Amino acid sequence: MTVQILPAAFQQIERLPLSIHRRVLALLERLERWPQVSGVKPLRDELSGKFRLRTGDYRVQFYIQKGVVVVEKVGHRDGFYE
Repeated sequence: MTVQILPAAFQQIERLPLSIHRRVLALLERLERWPQVSGVKPLRDELSGKFRLRTGDYRVQFYIQKGVVVVEKVGHRDGFYE
């Protein structure tokens, strides 16, 4: 499946420390195999319909739209869901 990274998420990825940057890129590669991706959790309430994947203290938030995985947010878990 195709993975699309929104511009805001791309900028967030670029600002990550190098070791975290590599781990997030590995998560994005895993998302190409959607829906056979382990560790994905659906989000609730106002974020319903979206998902998150984590690596350590960092999160990748995404949703599925017309067969495309759209990554919209990447960042540290502190304040991530606000």
